[in-house]
Amino acid sequence: MGIILSFKDLIVWQKSHQFVLEIYSVTVGFPKKEIYALTSQIRRASVSIPANIAEGFKKKTLPNKINFLSHSEGSLEEVKYYLILAKDLNYISLNNFDKLTSDAEEVSKLINGYKKSINNFHQNNQTN
Repeated sequence: MGIILSFKDLIVWQKSHQFVLEIYSVTVGFPKKEIYALTSQIRRASVSIPANIAEGFKKKTLPNKINFLSHSEGSLEEVKYYLILAKDLNYISLNNFDKLTSDAEEVSKLINGYKKSINNFHQNNQTN
């Protein structure tokens, strides 16, 4: 593992950013009547995922870092619901739904792993 100098070096941020790009790509096909409704909601929630990872990266205390990652997790769950809704409204194909849901699960696992890593680092530095 290389040195982490920026949030952009975090795999969790990279994967969540890619997820946002995929959400934007898929939502281009949503009906125009949804531009201020579902399209806007799913995009804002998806952007919140890597944005909170980035913001939390510079926070100095463990509770602050964990708080921002918790916000990322909440936004990710919100996006998962919007994907179900978009599928049920036939705004996205089953293939796109399956791909995005799988990507969301990967991001979720990465956020959890990052939280554990931060906790372990904090605990190891408390005992030294």
